[in-house]
Amino acid sequence: MAIGRREALKRRHHRVRKKVKGAPDRPRLCVFRSLNHIYAQVVDDSSGQTIASASDLDAEIKADLENKTKTERAGLVGNLVAKRSQNKGISQIVFDRGGCKYHGRVKALADSARESGLRF
Repeated sequence: MAIGRREALKRRHHRVRKKVKGAPDRPRLCVFRSLNHIYAQVVDDSSGQTIASASDLDAEIKADLENKTKTERAGLVGNLVAKRSQNKGISQIVFDRGGCKYHGRVKALADSARESGLRF
């Protein structure tokens, strides 16, 4: 019996989360990709606190999103989450792709976060 796309995503996510842990000195940058939007959070797993977050729905980048593809929007979200986390004093993170393949929007977000100064 073939598994569905959602079940495959859940399995990949579980497999990734077994290995990726966020610590206070190196929190986890987790990505959630929906059909139309992309969200990113920097999370300290030891305390369960979200340190910084960004999405393509944020008012700060809303004006820049006009006539951009979803991949370009993900790049802007990567820049924004990197700036917000650096303002909180975080420069090194662990990347959690959230069960999605490291391709397309997820890769664009990670690359732009790296260019903005976060170290993976």
